[in-house]
Amino acid sequence: MVVRKKEKKRISRENVSCVECKSQADCCRFGAWIDLEEAKKILSLGIKGNFFHLEKDKDFPSGYRVGTSYEDNPCSFLDSDGLCSIHKVDYSLKPNTCKDFPYENNKVSDFADVLCTLYKSKIKNKVKK
Repeated sequence: MVVRKKEKKRISRENVSCVECKSQADCCRFGAWIDLEEAKKILSLGIKGNFFHLEKDKDFPSGYRVGTSYEDNPCSFLDSDGLCSIHKVDYSLKPNTCKDFPYENNKVSDFADVLCTLYKSKIKNKVKK
């Protein structure tokens, strides 16, 4: 377990590219926290999906965050193809936290080894070496 934590710090952003991922919806299994202003832009487009749990959070530009899922459900913006309906309409509107995953605040997310298939495979390969 200690080895895994050390390895997390060594995997850079350049080593994890979502374009390479064969199961791109894995990271959406539990939704995401996004900035309230991003949510307002998404709502203005009428894209099918919901936001939950408005909370104050100083780490978000507006000072508020909202969730894209209820409890441990998948992101409400996943479509029937298992793809992001926001991304399909306009990638620039895709929430920054979604674009940045498996990173949060320039560090590897605590959920990367659970939700990011590509990140998990990079960790396994690095540990084997």
